[in-house]
Amino acid sequence: MNKSPAIGAATLALLAGAAQPSAARADSWSAWSAAWAASPQAPATGFTPNWSQEGFSRQSVRQVVRVTQGGDRIRIRLSNAYGTSPLVVTGATVARTGAGAALRPHSVRELTFGGRRSVSIPAHGELRSDAAWLTVDRLDPVTVTLYFAGTTGPATFHAQGFTDTYRAEGDHRADVSGGAFGASSQSWYYLSGVEVGGRSTGDGIALLGDSITDGFGSTPGTNRRYSDALAERTGRPVVNAGIGGNLVLNDSAWYGERATARFGRDVLDQPGVGTVVVLEGLNDIGFSEARKGPVPQPTYVPAPVVSSAELIAGYRELIRQAHGRGLTAVGATLLPFKGSDHWGAHAARVSDEVNDWIRTSGAFDAVVDFDKALASKSDPDRLAPAYDSGDALHPDDAGYRVMARALAEVL
Repeated sequence: MNKSPAIGAATLALLAGAAQPSAARADSWSAWSAAWAASPQAPATGFTPNWSQEGFSRQSVRQVVRVTQGGDRIRIRLSNAYGTSPLVVTGATVARTGAGAALRPHSVRELTFGGRRSVSIPAHGELRSDAAWLTVDRLDPVTVTLYFAGTTGPATFHAQGFTDTYRAEGDHRADVSGGAFGASSQSWYYLSGVEVGGRSTGDGIALLGDSITDGFGSTPGTNRRYSDALAERTGRPVVNAGIGGNLVLNDSAWYGERATARFGRDVLDQPGVGTVVVLEGLNDIGFSEARKGPVPQPTYVPAPVVSSAELIAGYRELIRQAHGRGLTAVGATLLPFKGSDHWGAHAARVSDEVNDWIRTSGAFDAVVDFDKALASKSDPDRLAPAYDSGDALHPDDAGYRVMARALAEVL
């Protein structure tokens, strides 16, 4: 097992490539586009394996993402937003993805940070790497490997990745083979963004939401979230700013900061984004119902009962922030949810009031009516059976494709 924080000189030569321009020169070239994102969350209990609480020590973490924009150089965004001490990243690489944890030969590039291989990210901080020269096409899978020679402590992460992340003992950031990566989870750790340079058009789309935006109910490992389907359909860069369980109006240790508070970090700070789609509110109005149900969910936030006026005020704040930065704000109606643990008389009434406001107020620049697109013909308060993942709340793969088609028509 190689425990050294340094990579051998011969390996570094292979990583860099003899004809690669300098990172500083790459950074000085044209604009960047956010090509993938995952909204950071605080370390949490209740996950298996629980790497967010355990953190990492003398371990390599290999994470696979699919970029929604192509370019000739690439950089990553790392977040220590919920760390209580500095995070030391001993080294990092980026490469085109092979099978599983393997990398495509001759594609591995070492990442630097201000020209240095190792970097310390302050508690509650984040940073971007320097540019690395690596040509990627739209919808290519890309693999980022982080090595931690020291002990990180609990890790800032994104809980619901629905994609395998791999871990190896020792320093394997440059390994083309995935053989050393014997453990896996379906969360992302510290990695909060991948950006590409060279072809920015400023027409990127950020999807702000909860577990429906995050992709709960889609088939893991297949990139079938509605964000994926939208990128495939429109050809535009799409970043997913969904967090399972997130609320518009209240913070949660489990489900992240409220949407109005994280909007700047997760949407406005994404380069190349010109449009934001807001699909949130079911948890604000439904968590109180879920906690009263026959099988109470202890992790749900004991949030106060929310009125439509309060939720609308939250939407207006999101619109204000978007317009303040010149973004187009698209409002999405809340999906049908009768039969789910979020359903109840109050939640049903507020959902109808909120959806009516989204459709008719003119506050959003455009509206996509997911409620009507996914409703059952026999009972419009329910998800159509063909689009229900099984809990009467989250769509399945087919439902997410319908959402992408409906949204593409209004963009």
